[in-house]
Amino acid sequence: MEKVTRKYIRLANYDYSSNGLYFITICAKNRIHYFSEITEKPIVGADIIRPIITLTDIGKILDYSINDVKNHYENISVLKYCIMPDHVHLIISIMNDIFPADSGRMISAPTLSTVIGSLKRFVSKQTGIPIWQKSFHDHIIRNEKEFLEICDYIDNNPINWVNDIYNQNYWR
Repeated sequence: MEKVTRKYIRLANYDYSSNGLYFITICAKNRIHYFSEITEKPIVGADIIRPIITLTDIGKILDYSINDVKNHYENISVLKYCIMPDHVHLIISIMNDIFPADSGRMISAPTLSTVIGSLKRFVSKQTGIPIWQKSFHDHIIRNEKEFLEICDYIDNNPINWVNDIYNQNYWR
């Protein structure tokens, strides 16, 4: 049997511990709906239907883990996130302190993969089951326009989920 080599999905020669904003999508293994349930609820007196996200027990552990990132990595924060039934979207900010070369301090910044790996391991350990698809999707946010588009995508993801019969979500 021929050995399958995985395609490297990270940007070649890019330092993923660099200061910046990153749009991350992490999927559940086999796209199983581990994390939440999205239901439609009409707003009283209006024709508007608003989706309601109800976190499962695993989704609550994931929510805790996302909010706990700042306690483990002082220069990394999650600016926005949305926990969907079978995936999670996050915008992660890395803002490492910059020290002058003569300060004598070594800088060892965690990479994006380190942070996501820790988050995935914590949730898996707490649940006792392997719930994650291998790897994750990342997009380096290059400017304010992209940041605003991605924020809008994350905010509207539950609505798109309800409206899309195939649950195929596109952020552009």
